[in-house]
Amino acid sequence: MLYGADYNPEQWPEDIWPEDVERMREAGVNVVSLAIFSWSRIQPAEDRWDFDWLDRVIDLLHAGGIRVNLATATASPPPWASIRYPVILPVDEDGTVFSQGSRQAYAPSSPVYRRLASELVRRIAERYVDHPAVVMWHINNEYGCHLHADYSDAARDAFRGWLTERYGSIEALNAAWGTDFWSQRYGGFDEILPPRKAPYSRNPSAVLDFRRFTSDMLIECYVMERDVLRAAGATQPMTTNFMGPFKPADYSRWAELVDVVADDCYPDPSSPDRVRDIAFQRDLMRSLKPGVPWILMEQAAGAVNWRPANASKPEGRLVAESLQAVARGADGVMFFQWRQSAGGAEKFHSAMLPQAGTSARSWHDVVCLGARLGALEALPAADREARVALVFDWENWWAVEGSDHPVVIEYLAEVREWYGALHGRAVQVDIVPPERVDRERHDLVVAPFLYLLRDEGAARLASFVGAGGVLLTGPFSDVVDADDRFRRGGFLTQLGPVLGVGLDDFGALAAHPGGPVMPVPARDAIGVDWAGAAFRGSLLAEDLRTEGAEVLARFTDGIPVGQPALTRNAHGAGEAWYVGTQPDRAGIARIVDALLDRAGVEPVLPGLPEGVEAARRGDVVFLINHSAAAVQLAVDAIDLESGAAVTGVDLAPEGVAVLRVPASARPAAPLSSAVSA
Repeated sequence: MLYGADYNPEQWPEDIWPEDVERMREAGVNVVSLAIFSWSRIQPAEDRWDFDWLDRVIDLLHAGGIRVNLATATASPPPWASIRYPVILPVDEDGTVFSQGSRQAYAPSSPVYRRLASELVRRIAERYVDHPAVVMWHINNEYGCHLHADYSDAARDAFRGWLTERYGSIEALNAAWGTDFWSQRYGGFDEILPPRKAPYSRNPSAVLDFRRFTSDMLIECYVMERDVLRAAGATQPMTTNFMGPFKPADYSRWAELVDVVADDCYPDPSSPDRVRDIAFQRDLMRSLKPGVPWILMEQAAGAVNWRPANASKPEGRLVAESLQAVARGADGVMFFQWRQSAGGAEKFHSAMLPQAGTSARSWHDVVCLGARLGALEALPAADREARVALVFDWENWWAVEGSDHPVVIEYLAEVREWYGALHGRAVQVDIVPPERVDRERHDLVVAPFLYLLRDEGAARLASFVGAGGVLLTGPFSDVVDADDRFRRGGFLTQLGPVLGVGLDDFGALAAHPGGPVMPVPARDAIGVDWAGAAFRGSLLAEDLRTEGAEVLARFTDGIPVGQPALTRNAHGAGEAWYVGTQPDRAGIARIVDALLDRAGVEPVLPGLPEGVEAARRGDVVFLINHSAAAVQLAVDAIDLESGAAVTGVDLAPEGVAVLRVPASARPAAPLSSAVSA
């Protein structure tokens, strides 16, 4: 079990380094990520190199038993690079050139940046590839984090090459993009620009391709550095740090390129949906590379520094959130950073070793976590525990949130609503694109707002139902093809026969004027009746017609009053459900309960009180109490940390129990719960 943090010793006098190693050993740290932002220190000028300080740091860590996840240091070019080669600087869609003075000021597609970065990686690799302390390579850092897309001339040239490779001919591109609309037909690839600022709406197919291109340019940078490392003889695992459901980078494509998935996660302690959203992110990371443990590469020990108000974590939460990651497949827990910075833009960002020193409460939690992780060796991999697949797809995300649609949809937020109902029922979930739905693994698939549905994904969903699976999709699903264009024959052209419904119109619900703190306007809700139990729907009230499906619920007001709102259709050995609106939480909960029953999916452990999370890795179950009340649970198990047999567990708020529970075991109802003092 890896435990550690980013370590930035160059920020501190060298006489502090031995103290750092001593405190690391006290906390149980066994690995640090080193040199992530050290380019200017390693290469102070184009023709000067300084590795002596890094040699001393790595040797000191190795002598102290601390392993190194060595970075390639390419995430932030030094000032001399952009002064000498201003063409490496990125440009936004307005044409503004971003300057050095912060971090990550580079254009990913710039040949000059790539040349400079490759030389840096080569020098680092040749020097340290065989050092016994180096156990992993950390390539770049948080690709695309601050400037999500580059519109520079370097991007223009690379985009033209990317399109030429994708389409082969300008005629094929014109057909895919529908360029006869608004006189956009191109005579050659040299006429195409990135979708920079324009007078009005830009071609949605072009914007979608530019998002694909942007993600691919970041991937190319990663592969470039990986290949330099391999050519130098590096055999250690290689990775880069993801950022959860990060829109600009399609991590479903990245996952096959990294040896181990690593993730940075900074939840807002004050968010009412904090637990749900963190669990979603953990399950997403686990699902990207099934059966391979992942690493929580960065999190905060306390407060961050970049929100309008930066709340700290209450006592015990650092441990609870970290063990939640382990429960959902992580075999490493790390932080940004080891020692809190004395200066710079992130000096108010918390660290494992805080500015207040070892007397701080957070230091106690850091040491406690290290001890608990040390007792959790050889956990089984989290692989086939989830019988439910939640479809989440980056290309669909880019397309469904495009402009000029019937209604503004926040795809991630709406998908999380469905995830929340499953998470609240202690049901484990794989989060996958439609092409990775697997009938051998999954009994239930939930695929909301699947607007862009590729041919292979549609075929996989149809075969899943035909083979006996239960599918729910809608609303605003199966609308366009991979080019963001309507297919002939209307909507639901691929899944309609499986669903047993047709769709005539989307029925966007009216919006109220947005207030100063609302990212999008609130929308009217519409009533839905399901066998006398009402719930409300939002965003859309689609005009559905049945073509063999059974109507389960109908709209009770508005234009579609009396029309189908929820349907179910038998298809092959399975069944397919369609919902024509986005139900409120009560409605989603009722639908999810029915789906779980129809699919025969059981929770990790039944009978858990609200606020207690359960996750399973093989025969190991983690119970985490996120509520404000202490709880007692009756369960026959082995406490994995103490080795003792138990018949019940006491969980204080933020408390965690790690139990070996056979899959056939079932706990009794909660013994009691009481508000913690």
